[in-house]
Amino acid sequence: MKENLISIGKMAAMNRISIPTLCLYDEKGLLKPRYVDPETGYRYYDINQNARLDMIAYMKELGMSLSQIAQVLQREDISLIEELLSQKNEQIHLQMRQLKAQHDAVERAIMSIERYRKSPATGTISLEYIDRRFAWGIPCSDNFYQDDVHSFEQSLRELRLKLEEKGFQQIHSYNIGTSILQKDFLEDRFLPDRIFIFTNTRDQGDLSALQEVESGMYACIYLDNYDDEVRCARQLRSYCENMSYQIAGDYICEVMTGFNVFDNDPRSMFLRLQVPVTFQK
Repeated sequence: MKENLISIGKMAAMNRISIPTLCLYDEKGLLKPRYVDPETGYRYYDINQNARLDMIAYMKELGMSLSQIAQVLQREDISLIEELLSQKNEQIHLQMRQLKAQHDAVERAIMSIERYRKSPATGTISLEYIDRRFAWGIPCSDNFYQDDVHSFEQSLRELRLKLEEKGFQQIHSYNIGTSILQKDFLEDRFLPDRIFIFTNTRDQGDLSALQEVESGMYACIYLDNYDDEVRCARQLRSYCENMSYQIAGDYICEVMTGFNVFDNDPRSMFLRLQVPVTFQK
């Protein structure tokens, strides 16, 4: 009965797999030996069964599980293979999108740290061209300028819950921003209007609610303490008045970098306060 058959060890070596793998394939019904010695229980295979092993290896490379492979081999239905591969294809595309989102998040984190390392000293005022950006956010429920950082944290928590609902990924890696309407800022009323993330059209999530932040020249001031925002914002407004710059849009506070993991104090932030400006000709 064992004539012209191959021992399990030789079959494993020929196909560069292990003996336990062949035993598992037998157990799962993927590849049964041609003969099992009734006394020793030793398995023997036909060399023609290499084709079956090649098929199993091919389907494994396509990402199919052993149970799916067993199902295909038992039913011998090519339409089932097509159906399973279509499902696997969609799964792979989803994983690729998730990896792309994670990759973008890592790049944003690297850029954030680099910006912090190369950022100007606190109190520096500059005139900068900022390219077009997109923001996704919600109205502010609390006036964290009247309260404290805990109120800001509450608003930030509400934003992140909404982002999760809308399908945004890697939500903790985005730059956070808050805004004050132009008229309120000009009249020295610190009433937060919106809290948002800066994002772009490549990100996953609800893109229909994106608001465009126009490109242009911005008067900016940098600071590294959350509690100094109001004072520095007033300093920025005075600078625009002294330079005869016309404030042409809403005030934005952008969290460039946050390093709250380093200590137990309230968020260690590096902020860029900014207002769009135009010039008299």
